[in-house]
Amino acid sequence: MKKIKIAHWIFTVLFSALMLMSASMYIMNYDVMVQLFPILGFPAWIIIPLATLKILGVIMLFTKLKTWLTEWAYAGFFFNALLAFGAHMSVGDGEQGGAIMALILLLGSYICWKYTTNQPKHNA
Repeated sequence: MKKIKIAHWIFTVLFSALMLMSASMYIMNYDVMVQLFPILGFPAWIIIPLATLKILGVIMLFTKLKTWLTEWAYAGFFFNALLAFGAHMSVGDGEQGGAIMALILLLGSYICWKYTTNQPKHNA
C-alpha cells in the first residue's frame, strides 16, 4: 500500500507540474496562444478560463477536499488531454507528445488514488 501511495504522489506531482507549466504558458505567452488556439480548432477566448481551471484542478488534486470534486478534476484533465491530443493530431504538427505524457501521468495518478481510497480501513 505504501508503494502505491508513493507512486500516486510521484504521478500527481509530475502531472501537476506539467499542468502548471501549461497554464503559465497560456498566461505568459497569451499573444502567441491567441494565434495558436484557433489553428488547433479552439476559440481564443477559452485560454484564460482553461488556465484558471488547470490551476484550480491541480489544487484539488493536492487537497482532495471532496471526493466528487476530485473526480471532476480528474475527468476535466482527462478530457483536456484527450482533446489536446486530437487537436494536435488533426493539424499534424507533431506536438501531441505532451498530451500523451499528460494522459499517462494522469491515469497513473488516478489509478493509484482509486486503489488507495478503495482499500478497507484497518483498526489498529
